[in-house]
Amino acid sequence: MVRAALLTAVGAPLELTEIEVPQPGPGRVRVKLAAAGVCHSDLSLANGVLRTATPVVLGHEGAGTVTAVGEGVTAVRVGDPVVLNWAPACGACHLCGLGEPWLCERAAQGYGETFAALADGTGVYPGLGVAAFAEETVVAERALIPVPAGVPLTSAALLGCAVLTGYGAVHNAARVRAGESVVVYGLGGVGLAVLQAARIAGAGPIVAVDVTPEKEELARRHGATDFLLADGETARAVRKLTEGHGADHAFECVGRGSTIRAAWSTTRRGGRTTVVGIGGKDDLVSFSALELFHFARTLSACVYGNSDPAKDVPLLAEHVRAGRLDLEALITDRITLDEIPAAFERMAAGHGGRSLVVF
Repeated sequence: MVRAALLTAVGAPLELTEIEVPQPGPGRVRVKLAAAGVCHSDLSLANGVLRTATPVVLGHEGAGTVTAVGEGVTAVRVGDPVVLNWAPACGACHLCGLGEPWLCERAAQGYGETFAALADGTGVYPGLGVAAFAEETVVAERALIPVPAGVPLTSAALLGCAVLTGYGAVHNAARVRAGESVVVYGLGGVGLAVLQAARIAGAGPIVAVDVTPEKEELARRHGATDFLLADGETARAVRKLTEGHGADHAFECVGRGSTIRAAWSTTRRGGRTTVVGIGGKDDLVSFSALELFHFARTLSACVYGNSDPAKDVPLLAEHVRAGRLDLEALITDRITLDEIPAAFERMAAGHGGRSLVVF
């Protein structure tokens, strides 16, 4: 039996309990977690914004050590340090064939299958196929990425979602070039990773926008040249910082219709607005037909950083080793499993960066 933070029903509080994690079957791998990041998507699953079967162990951003492998597993061995991948591409579907593994049609295959059981035999589902809010988990072989040399195992957990998403949004989805201006809405873990990625790209100015004044120091530490509190004057303030044009690139890292609209409004004519946050299905965004023509802006979504983890994680490791990417700076709170509810509260209130469960 291993300890886990269990969601028994959508909207219910998390419960610290014990679950039975089996030995891995064919093509499966058992992993002992070293650390797991607390992502806003976990909160969205817990409160019903995103759908999940229950009972479920949430947590999809994690890293650990392989403790057992099932029949046919060849990619990893016992003792290997690994990052968990919540959207593992199959490599064989239509979208993978188009070179878009982040949109893989089979990435969610494991979400609806139980991976563990309670003491009474009730099956437990893995949140986004990963279940990182447990001391140990079992995942498919293709859901693992080897941790590159030179990256500490605990902070490597952030590579599994926040950093891969934020870096990919800048370099893969928006393809920000040196000298282009960037505005980032929402400074949670992903938003802070976007700031670092924009700095690595040589962007400037880099404007950070949030509703919480305490985020200014954090934003500047991650590469922001300017900080704005979100209000009705944000678009005007961004134009003032960009010679009257608006930003070449706006990144929305909140997942809210009103924030997407605000990010769009701060983008210059012909600029690009990239939506990184995950919003609710009933939260609508509207544009007039005339403004779509007049502003000629590009509005696009970014899924998992439009990344191929097998290629992008080693690239991120190079940035870490060279000192360009600071994983530790993203972590504002190190917590235990039973402190996840408090981390959810801080996140909902807009406080801090990434909370990291350290096992």
